[in-house]
Amino acid sequence: MTDAPNDRRAPGTRRTRPVPLPRASSSRLSRLIQIGLALAAVTLVVESLFGARGLSAMMQARREYAMLANDLDRIRGENQRLQAAARRLREDPTAIEEAARRDLGYMAPGEKVFILHDAKPAPTTPTVPNQKK
Repeated sequence: MTDAPNDRRAPGTRRTRPVPLPRASSSRLSRLIQIGLALAAVTLVVESLFGARGLSAMMQARREYAMLANDLDRIRGENQRLQAAARRLREDPTAIEEAARRDLGYMAPGEKVFILHDAKPAPTTPTVPNQKK
């Protein structure tokens, strides 16, 4: 037996071929691998849709974010309104007078206060229509 000139093996060593597996066990192994990969794929899809970081959790987080963003905008608007009212009370004497009259019931010297009580309406007596005989 002569070795090919391109063969770089040590002299006296034999070339070994891989031993093929029997057909039945090879088919069974590939079938088990396919089933394992299918189960892994199904598990990944279910986890990506319904897991802790899945699609449903992401949609819930987006809804919460939108709600919180609306609350933040509302609170910022209220904060600006309150800051403007505080600045007006610090700087504008008429605003101070208006707040004292409205909130504390104060009145300026020389003013007269008229207190009006709501009168109860007079009871009405039912009228009898004229009866002709």
